[in-house]
Amino acid sequence: MLRIITDSASDLPKQYVQDHKLHVIPTPVVIDEVDYLDGKTIQTAEFYNILDDTKRDIRTYHINPAMFEDAFLPYAEAGDSIIYLCFSTGIAGTFNAANIAKANILEKYPDFDLTIIDSKCASIGFGLLVSKLVTMLENGAPKEILIEAADYYISHVHHVFTVHTLAYLIKGGRLSKFKGTIAETLDMKPILIVDKSGSLQVIKTVRGHKKSLKALVDYTKENVYDASDQTIAFCHGEDEKALSFVLDLSDELLRPKDKLISTVGCAIGAHTGRGVIGICFFDTSDDKYKEYL
Repeated sequence: MLRIITDSASDLPKQYVQDHKLHVIPTPVVIDEVDYLDGKTIQTAEFYNILDDTKRDIRTYHINPAMFEDAFLPYAEAGDSIIYLCFSTGIAGTFNAANIAKANILEKYPDFDLTIIDSKCASIGFGLLVSKLVTMLENGAPKEILIEAADYYISHVHHVFTVHTLAYLIKGGRLSKFKGTIAETLDMKPILIVDKSGSLQVIKTVRGHKKSLKALVDYTKENVYDASDQTIAFCHGEDEKALSFVLDLSDELLRPKDKLISTVGCAIGAHTGRGVIGICFFDTSDDKYKEYL
């Protein structure tokens, strides 16, 4: 049996995961030296409440080889064929850890058919890619077409996002404390993208929260391929007010065919804080794979 599996950094809504019986490997998060599993033993609302308390010690680490072996082994034993789409290697070491696990399993199950794909994506941009391939699989696409389509859509996905506070980017070393403190004082908000290598890049800064939210929609309008003919994905860090503002503006300026809305989970939220919000979309049509979509 051919299966697609992914990890919790894809931030796919729980209902989607349940509806499509998707196996999502949870990412670990450590809170006050206690390990939790993103979306499994800790949920986002609880996590952000803990994250708001600056006295709590919170960190994440990528899924390790032992965890991957536990996840992959049942498929090897069942003789299933697997495509695992993983969190961007430009942000985490997930891809390498998954390949170590694969090598270990192949020693016992040399015929195990496992393809590991670096999504070069994060959060709901990652989820958008996964959902595209899940639809293709459900419509009968063979493995070689799914692998080809993954490569194609990875090269055409865009992520643009901003944060409500710079404190977490400073803490994580993605922004220098000196520059970050000045920017925070001036109420400057970064507009960030995930570049083609899967790494975070600041493309510009704007002054004020609402301007930063509008900048997300403007970037999308400039780069999206026919919003009226595709699903556009929106993610937020437990900030319904900001999400509502962005959705209303998107309805006015983009008029997307459909929306995929999710909450940013622990894997990414730990490094962005409450109030992160992003838009993800493709800059190409589905014509190439219309048969399966």
